[in-house]
Amino acid sequence: MENLVLNAASRTATGKAAAKKIRASGRLPAVMYNSKGEAFMLDVDEGEFTKVWKTATATTLVSLVVDGKEGVPVLIKSTEYDIITDKNLHVDFHAPDPAKPMTVTMTVLVRGNPVGVREGGALEKGIKTIEIKCLPKDLPVRIIADVSELNLNAELKVKDLKLGSGVTVVTGADEVIAAVRPLR
Repeated sequence: MENLVLNAASRTATGKAAAKKIRASGRLPAVMYNSKGEAFMLDVDEGEFTKVWKTATATTLVSLVVDGKEGVPVLIKSTEYDIITDKNLHVDFHAPDPAKPMTVTMTVLVRGNPVGVREGGALEKGIKTIEIKCLPKDLPVRIIADVSELNLNAELKVKDLKLGSGVTVVTGADEVIAAVRPLR
């Protein structure tokens, strides 16, 4: 995935009236929390944020450039979204400590048409999420389990996933992600 960059500006005004004024100017009120729990009040361009938000996952590091200074790697932690106007109203960023490993629970996406299914079996899905530990720079954007090569009576386990160097799986290695079983 390409490197996502988002420009932000510091702000001092707080409260509902200030937030309304910021939104009326085409910007979003935002808060960035660092690894020490300190909060920094910001605002970002709504259009620019929406483009980044639609392509980023929960584990995508975004380079947040505050007041034109060097970009800070952040995760989009949460957004307040108005479904009626189809717009974001507020965003929270988290700037993890780049030297401290993070433990994250991620969804495993099962993809592919198994060989065993084409031979008359049925695909059974096992666990849906796994827990991993790694530095923020090593966070995978998504975890995809390719089941295309699974034959009848075969299983794909957590230990079979290829997650790259720097990523340690916390979930049990023998947990089943998917299996192809014969139809009864």
